[in-house]
Amino acid sequence: MPLETTTRIVRELARHGYNAEREAVTLIAGADDPARVLEHAVERAPDGALRITTDHVRAVLDAETTPAPDPPGVGNEPSSEASALDPSVSSGNQVKEAHSSSDIPVETKGSVRPRNRDTTLQSVAIDGDITDRSTGTGEYDDFVAIFRDRYERLSKQLRGRVNHRPATAIQDMPGRSDAEMIGLVNDIRSTASGHWLVELEDTTGVFPCLVMKDKDIASLVEELLLDECVAVSGTLADDAGILFVDDLYFPDVPRTYRPSTADRHVQAALISDVHVGSQEFVADAWSAFADWLHTEEADHVEYLLIAGDMVEGVGVYPNQDDELSIIDIYEQYEQFAEHLKEVPGDMEIVMIPGNHDAVRLAEPQPAFDENLREIMSAHDARITGNPSTVTVEGVSVLMYHGVSLDEVIAELPEEKASYDNPHLAMYQLLKKRHVAPQFGGRMRLAPEEKDYLTIDTVPDIFHTGHVHKLGYGKYHNVLAVNSGCWQAQTAFQKSVNIDPDVGFAPIVDLDTLNLTLRKFT
Repeated sequence: MPLETTTRIVRELARHGYNAEREAVTLIAGADDPARVLEHAVERAPDGALRITTDHVRAVLDAETTPAPDPPGVGNEPSSEASALDPSVSSGNQVKEAHSSSDIPVETKGSVRPRNRDTTLQSVAIDGDITDRSTGTGEYDDFVAIFRDRYERLSKQLRGRVNHRPATAIQDMPGRSDAEMIGLVNDIRSTASGHWLVELEDTTGVFPCLVMKDKDIASLVEELLLDECVAVSGTLADDAGILFVDDLYFPDVPRTYRPSTADRHVQAALISDVHVGSQEFVADAWSAFADWLHTEEADHVEYLLIAGDMVEGVGVYPNQDDELSIIDIYEQYEQFAEHLKEVPGDMEIVMIPGNHDAVRLAEPQPAFDENLREIMSAHDARITGNPSTVTVEGVSVLMYHGVSLDEVIAELPEEKASYDNPHLAMYQLLKKRHVAPQFGGRMRLAPEEKDYLTIDTVPDIFHTGHVHKLGYGKYHNVLAVNSGCWQAQTAFQKSVNIDPDVGFAPIVDLDTLNLTLRKFT
């Protein structure tokens, strides 16, 4: 069993049913015979242990450098120490059965045991990652380019529904002509009579569109956000100066959409907003979750997808220092890495950053830099940008941290989007086929060569976090999940009336897209 990399050591320990401290893995990798040291460290681990510690490995290394005692007398029976170190006496394949902690919630209790799964069946592919592709300089032309690209991408989703004419062509049409147009929403305002005037802009110019208040589509105007792409059809006024709208279309997810599923029974845990470094990080709940992942009940949970905010960060909101348990950002990530080691080592982990993480705030956000990747390297997690589409055994998961949900909830009526029902705001993003349609409010947009925030391909699962509320449902057969958080209410959250949903782990069956909620607080 060659063990030339720390990743292989972690996976081999997972095969035996153990995690390991980072330094312990490093010590094993540096040994003359890593395989032998690993096996002996496993044998020395006490009953009920879940992790191989640095002390376990040092004890093995010290024993190998200590002269052997004289052979026992009668019958030359091996000593207990020799039995622990000699695979010919105590099989190197022996696995110790660990036991569940008494503080695991009732609904999550189970017998903690080794997870001897075939990891060759696991597959993960990532698309849409901005990391190492950022080219924007912040110049005016960059912003023009990104909105032009947004228009071109989203208008393709709408051209099958309307016979689009450019704004300048519509301006030249005679009055009372039928007209159809695709454009970005440039302005929305109500008239003195209560009608809605919506200005649409395409690459040629702007044209005003009037939605009468007595039309059935008037309620759709309440869903509009600035800068999103829509299509309209209607009739020009007598003087051709305005378009009276009869129908309004969003890019949307087709109602006929049918998601892909995995070819075997396998599950993914969707979590976000861990916030290690906060005084309110619920470490006990996290440990209960990690312990549960070692149980037979969680045997099919092979993927862990984390949608941002690994740590609490520094200077994110006013007086945050008063609510930190760890004030150094690198120490926060080091502590997060230690908590991540509690998770079974044979799980595939995918992480994107959030607004509390040590990356740029402007979206799309590149993944963590090399220093932070190294700190979080023990499980060989796949680290990608925000947003990214992660395809897990054929099932596409759009992972987006979710800062734009604040914008959607602030702008739309409560029945359309709210913090208590964050999945409704996610439905709006799917309908608009863009994860952050409105620019200039709460959103910070990084101008790039292309718009990485459009939803070009419909995902099977849409996973967000950020708002610290649990919400889930299906929109046109797309499973939308906002996965709550692992941070109890902070003083700041209390001041802005945020009551978080803490310690939840939504578990998705990738072969059916059925969802099960696990709570660990």
